Amino acid sequence: MEVTREVILDLIPLVLSGEASPASQALVEEYLKQSPDLAERVRVLRAEGFAPIGSSELNPDLELKSLSRTKRLLGLQRWLFGLGIALTAISLGMRIEYREGRITEFRFLLSEYPLELGIPLVVGLGCLAAYFAIRRRQRTTTR
Repeated sequence: MEVTREVILDLIPLVLSGEASPASQALVEEYLKQSPDLAERVRVLRAEGFAPIGSSELNPDLELKSLSRTKRLLGLQRWLFGLGIALTAISLGMRIEYREGRITEFRFLLSEYPLELGIPLVVGLGCLAAYFAIRRRQRTTTR
């Protein structure tokens, strides 16, 4: 099996950072013996103190903190959605009157009690806006 230059170029950052297996290191070193121009580039990278992007040490508690924060945000998101739906539904209550089997009057209670039902409506819509803001912030793209 012949190893292509692209495979070696993919392995070079791992070898330079010391994360490659001994077999991969040997494979790259063998290839560099056959390719002097690539060997020179690797020598220059080593001399400059090559450090691949993202190789910095991370705080070991970072994953746990991220998980805790995500769980907290999901809990908040559930509460905001529930409160938003409940307060909006209460505010959009309606009065329907029947006479002789027919609807004679239909109106929203908000028109009769604007202050008492307007405040829950505004708070409910605010909760729904916060819910959607958190939802958009937590969304990840897979492009």
